[in-house]
Amino acid sequence: AALERSRSLVVEAPPGAGKTTRVPPYLLDTGLAGDREVWVLEPRRLAARMAARRVAEERGERLGETIGYQVRFDEVAGPRTRIRFVTEGVLTRRLLSDPTLERAGAVLLDEFHERHLQADLALALLRRLQRTARPDLRLVAMSATLDAGPVAAYLDAPVVRSEGRRFEVAVEHLQRPDDRPLEEQVAAAAARVVADGLDGDVLVFLPGAAEIRRAYAACSRIAERERLLVLPLHGDLPAEEQDRAVRPADRRKIILSTNVAETSVTIDGVVAVVDSGLARIASHSPWTGLPTLTVARVSRASATQRAGRAGRTRPGRCVRLYTQQDFAARPEHEIPEVRRVDLAEAALELHAAGIADPRDFEWFEPPDPSSLDAAESLLTRLGAIDAAGQVADVGRRMLRLPLHPRLARLVVEAETRGVAREGCLVAALVSERGIRERAVFSGHERSGAPWRGARSHGPSDLLDLADLFAEAEAAGFDRDRLRAIGVDAGAARAVDRVRRQIERIAGVRPGAGGRATDERETSVMIAVLAGFPDRVARRRARLHGAAPRAGEERVELVLASGGTAELAPESVVRTAEFLVAVDAETRGEARGPGAGRRAGTVVRIASAVEPEWLLDLFPETIRETTEARWNAADERVEVVSRLVYDEVVLDESRSTAPSDEASRILAEAALSAGVERFADRETVERFLARVAFAAEHMPEAGFPEMDEEDARAALASLCAGRRSFAELRDAASRGGLVEVLRGRLSHEQARLLASAAPDRVRLGRGREVRVNYELGKPPWIASRLQDFFGMREGPRVASGRAPVVMHLLAPNQRPVQVTSDLSGFW
Repeated sequence: AALERSRSLVVEAPPGAGKTTRVPPYLLDTGLAGDREVWVLEPRRLAARMAARRVAEERGERLGETIGYQVRFDEVAGPRTRIRFVTEGVLTRRLLSDPTLERAGAVLLDEFHERHLQADLALALLRRLQRTARPDLRLVAMSATLDAGPVAAYLDAPVVRSEGRRFEVAVEHLQRPDDRPLEEQVAAAAARVVADGLDGDVLVFLPGAAEIRRAYAACSRIAERERLLVLPLHGDLPAEEQDRAVRPADRRKIILSTNVAETSVTIDGVVAVVDSGLARIASHSPWTGLPTLTVARVSRASATQRAGRAGRTRPGRCVRLYTQQDFAARPEHEIPEVRRVDLAEAALELHAAGIADPRDFEWFEPPDPSSLDAAESLLTRLGAIDAAGQVADVGRRMLRLPLHPRLARLVVEAETRGVAREGCLVAALVSERGIRERAVFSGHERSGAPWRGARSHGPSDLLDLADLFAEAEAAGFDRDRLRAIGVDAGAARAVDRVRRQIERIAGVRPGAGGRATDERETSVMIAVLAGFPDRVARRRARLHGAAPRAGEERVELVLASGGTAELAPESVVRTAEFLVAVDAETRGEARGPGAGRRAGTVVRIASAVEPEWLLDLFPETIRETTEARWNAADERVEVVSRLVYDEVVLDESRSTAPSDEASRILAEAALSAGVERFADRETVERFLARVAFAAEHMPEAGFPEMDEEDARAALASLCAGRRSFAELRDAASRGGLVEVLRGRLSHEQARLLASAAPDRVRLGRGREVRVNYELGKPPWIASRLQDFFGMREGPRVASGRAPVVMHLLAPNQRPVQVTSDLSGFW
């Protein structure tokens, strides 16, 4: 009734109420979708596949007939399909190829409370479509824990609430925090539940695949004793292994799951939940451009969802591995992805939808402006959009591929350079979890055993992984044979599946790859650079000392985005001066004995770069700089010319040629050091005093006023054409500074200064003595008394206007008399 009155609706109902399996068929059967399809957006691939299978079974059909699903790189549907369960990203891609979404009469956004970025984007695009070309389109947002007010206001929609049929779930909390390793806590909780008379399956929520592996080992003893199946469940597993975990079995199960099981259709048989209260949360740093993946506490809403998995079909039990106080202190909801993840893919999709500036888009919740700016900057660097916000030809080619823009750009460049098949493989290797056994990209642990190639050198970790994948492919992905070479068979098969899908979409012919050659490997590495232009780094130093493994050397990198990082010891790129940081993570400082981990950014996957590749791909990003700077140790100006890519110096040369800038820097340093460092202070002061004396006694000559500032100005001017203290001292010692001061006088003033304020005077017996000039004092001379014999009057200067004060010295050089009246003395 609500959907007949309004084209949009918000449905609130608790876990297990039937939102996912009941609402879509109802819309189809009652004709509310018209003669079009009903599309159901699910937050995860597992949820889409499980929901589609469940609805098909309930209708007595095979999957792919009336009911189908479509997720990234996997589709089960046919011409008769009317209800299509899809992941959120599939819908936004479909809107690009079919802007009016002609095939859909109704779209349901399931589990909208998870607030994935693609769900937010889909909601906004669908609302925009409903207001323009498709006013007949029906929109339904559904959730178990959503605050319905904001989304109802955004859609201008009524809210329907259903209490559903909920069974009681007894929730237990720890009395006090447990310091034991998480896997031991899980095993203890599972043992307690089994001992209390478990009559069904246990669903354990853990943050990631690494924790699942450890818990699997910890639970093996109880599983063997009680004849239980222990099964992992996470997004990186092949579909058949996921199905094994969620389908009924002939024995009770302990299902070790990430949060993929938090929101999906009911898993029959689950009567108990063990909740670690943790999840791996992906986020993104707009400043560095580096991804982060951290284990964090889930919200209260997420914890409620998890507990609800135990009460879907009968009363259940939830054991939380944290205290009641811990639960109460958690945030009510998770932070929406739009505020914490990379927005590049979403921004490109908006540009492709004709939105020139994503800042003007009517978001359900606007992202942080800095995150959006970072996404726009990356798309521009990738060549996906132009300055006007229009999608460029490269961007249109990228949009064909259901990949992050970085990986799509990598594949496009590989196509251009004739190595499309290799590019598809590299993109698959990066997008999926790592194929090395017990290793995944970005933050998951590896085993203590050395990786294959860990002690070798090579140009690219990705080429090394590609070689390892080729070995796995040659071995037919046989689990035992792959274990012998350190390869995770499930991960290798997943990479193979994704690679084939990318090749199909890109139109790469089977077997199109050529034999590996240096030229082809170079082309692949150039393609990697094209996808990661802001991740260029330069090796700065080899830091010997504490290292992740004994005997390894630490290699520090300077990042193009600013700051530094450390190259992981597992990387084979040990000698390249320039490289691309394909996979990097920001680590916190490990604590506790034997932690062995430092804080900072660690580059796990790298690929070598040649500077000329940067000149070829990104000439507009490279700039030349010339900088004159003071070298205090050598007391000289160095003129440094650099070729710079972002914050990375590609080439540097030092010039000895002086310049105006070098003279200015030399002058600053010289004035800071003081005039006395370069010229005899007495000589300078004497010259200034001579000029002051001449100006006082011969005002008609117009002598300029000179003081200490004039001496400093003279020193600065003496720096012209010079670049070191040594050169400056040499010039000053040869009278250069006084000559600069003398240069301020006119020719006539200089001539008059020499006669009116002479440097020396002749005494009666022919001896010449130096005339001393001091500011504020009359000029004076000093000589032995007998040198004045024969003189009736003492010498006069300033054309006879001023007498010279005479110091008449005894043979011991002490003054007998100081006088300006020699006649009176006689």
